[in-house]
Amino acid sequence: MPGRKQTAGNYYVGVDVGSASVRAALVDGGGTVVAHAERPIHVWEPQPDHYEQGSADIWATCCSVTKEVVRGVDASQIRGLGFDATCSLVVVDKHFQPLAVNSAGQNHRNVIMWMDHRAASQVERINATRHRVLNYVGGAMSVEMQPPKLLWIKENLPESWEKVGYFFDLPDFLSWKATGVTARSLCTVVCKWTYTPDRGWDDSFWKMIGLEDLVEDKYEKIGNHVLSPGEAVGKGLTPDAAKDLGLPEGIAVAASLIDAHAGGLGVIGADVKGHNLPCENQPITSRLALICGTSSCHMGVSESPIFVPGVWGPYFSAMVPGLWLNEGGQSATGKLIDHVVRGHVAFPELEAKAAASAHSVYTYLNSHLELIKKSLPVGFLTVDLHVWPDFHGNRSPLTDLTLKGMVVGLTLSRGLDELALIYLATIQAIALGTRHILEAMQAAGHEISTLFLCGGLSKNPLFVQMHADITGKPVVLSKEVESVLVGAAVLGACASGDFASIQEAMAKMGKIGRVVQPNHEHKRFYDKKYKVFLKLVEHQREYRSIMSS
Repeated sequence: MPGRKQTAGNYYVGVDVGSASVRAALVDGGGTVVAHAERPIHVWEPQPDHYEQGSADIWATCCSVTKEVVRGVDASQIRGLGFDATCSLVVVDKHFQPLAVNSAGQNHRNVIMWMDHRAASQVERINATRHRVLNYVGGAMSVEMQPPKLLWIKENLPESWEKVGYFFDLPDFLSWKATGVTARSLCTVVCKWTYTPDRGWDDSFWKMIGLEDLVEDKYEKIGNHVLSPGEAVGKGLTPDAAKDLGLPEGIAVAASLIDAHAGGLGVIGADVKGHNLPCENQPITSRLALICGTSSCHMGVSESPIFVPGVWGPYFSAMVPGLWLNEGGQSATGKLIDHVVRGHVAFPELEAKAAASAHSVYTYLNSHLELIKKSLPVGFLTVDLHVWPDFHGNRSPLTDLTLKGMVVGLTLSRGLDELALIYLATIQAIALGTRHILEAMQAAGHEISTLFLCGGLSKNPLFVQMHADITGKPVVLSKEVESVLVGAAVLGACASGDFASIQEAMAKMGKIGRVVQPNHEHKRFYDKKYKVFLKLVEHQREYRSIMSS
């Protein structure tokens, strides 16, 4: 394959299903991505806040990208396969055939995406129960989790509900397709379904929210066999799946991870010796993995459970075995930046100029900001322009689905300068949101000194620098920009038996590429921006209170 790096030894395949595409990578034992492929998958948006996909389309795309990355490789060198995916809900009947999640009866659209917010009323009722399981999701369940979506299907699609054989989290659907085994990953069921490793499923919760029929069949539909991430599933790759994927029959397939958690595995355990970082010679609990793509997830681990209001978890062994995980998040980050930039009246001009310079629109915007900054640091250009970034509600730490985006400081100007400024202010708002989450985690007991970034937005130097400056913490970037795929490959490596533990594989396959330090001279400016940031949500709540009175 053109561009393939030639390395000897064993290989592992990581497959990552994101919101809009499927990616696969062939990764060696040192964590180097030897080959990489990506193809889009279909997303349907039949009405506002409804996002659907098709499991057949997703699997077919997994197969095509996997075949591409292993082409020409000695099959005996491929030792293991790991999947990660968005925490979307897959619905199939008793014969594992797709079932519609829409009133149109379109069975090929059988996946409710993670970012689908159709179950807003259902999650409100679930949170009103104040059931004890909610303590492990920051005190309030998100509409992006699976119980409210299940309840929505039961209440709105009774015909589909009666025919359901299995509900899968998408990562678990992929491991089932590969092995024929319906085991679920501890990561998915703990983080998105309310399972706990010590108690399992809580019958009283499902009965209280009106889903008692899941209890009656001993949780067959949602999973009664749970494996730790990286644990080998069944007897490995089935003959049919091997043929579909272009891989050897019987190779090890790992219990999967949610995509953000795979990104965490790919970066958070890296050896930092010699980089003069505050987390050197400190436990992994001093690190926060920030996986930033369409949305962003903030993953911090601890040796004992820490309950953070508005932050999901604590989840035991959901990412790193033996450690508790807290997961903050922002529901729209990359999607928000795209929305703001592409919706601006000056976008056609930007697009043309970027194309003429053979750069992406974001590289061009970053260069344009350097041109207009004059004697100021780039970040100071937004002294009079402020954004509240919750255009798709707030996941953490306010857990308020109803919050809306805000922009303060607009003028009548419509040119490229103004587009560059609103782009900058949006990136700063996302970084300020990260600071908000960090402060909540640290107030509850986390001691975080260093950020580890991965995902598509980590390739944007402005996004990275703003996170360093606004949080005041150094940012570590992985040597491999595709850290999520490395994390998926880590799972396959563990399932193969080539590494004794997830921790060993993380340390050997995760590599540091670059460190971005905060500019402490800018601290006073960003402290003031943060005060304004917090005032914005106060004002939004105040005017909403006035209008509802």
